[in-house]
Amino acid sequence: MIVLEGRISVEAALRGDAREVSEILALQPADRRLARVRALAGERGVPIRMVSTADIDDLASGRTHGGLLALAGERRFLPLEQLIRDAGPTPFLAMLDGVEDPYNFGAAIRGLYAAGADGLIVRPRSWEQAAGIVARASAGASELIPTAVAETPELAAEVCRAGGLRVVCAAARSDAVSMHDADLAGPLFLLVGGERRGITRSFLDRADLVVRIPYARAVLGSLGTATAAAVLAFEVMRQRAA
Repeated sequence: MIVLEGRISVEAALRGDAREVSEILALQPADRRLARVRALAGERGVPIRMVSTADIDDLASGRTHGGLLALAGERRFLPLEQLIRDAGPTPFLAMLDGVEDPYNFGAAIRGLYAAGADGLIVRPRSWEQAAGIVARASAGASELIPTAVAETPELAAEVCRAGGLRVVCAAARSDAVSMHDADLAGPLFLLVGGERRGITRSFLDRADLVVRIPYARAVLGSLGTATAAAVLAFEVMRQRAA
């Protein structure tokens, strides 16, 4: 059982319809702020049950739930080939590999989703046990963005290449091209590595393009994964809009 906490996460799960929501628990089901939740739950036949503060506290992991929880099942993932097809003529798919903190993972998804990424690729069972945290950190984006599973980034890249996508990586290395000078307007699969391990050299060597984020001044280390993912995704959005 997955516990989703707070109005934004619960509403996103109902809107995304990527997992079964079996029941919604609320301290004040008639609260006017829950009107959208009530409407979506009614459309999907999901019951809303009034509970006590103790009931909420027994299930919630945090304090930002606002008196609202959803009890849900496991995420339903798309086949990667379908994710590519559904994304249209110029897919923009992203994969975050090696991110160890669920809050960072969720924040990165929020940036990708806001910038218009068509889909997310994750490793099997990588974040499902922390789905509630990821949903909160992503402001519900993790429940809304179409998502597929790949065993490894290498397999994801292989399928994406077969679907006509360029494989693009972000890395601070001497041969990397500034993201402003790179062509990111076409179909692409963007891999962003975690802050600790990054992307393996072997994968970088096989990528179609390695890009870097230019800095206005010297900084202490690279940007964090969530920030880097958002910056790159919005550059993709800018180029496509242009």
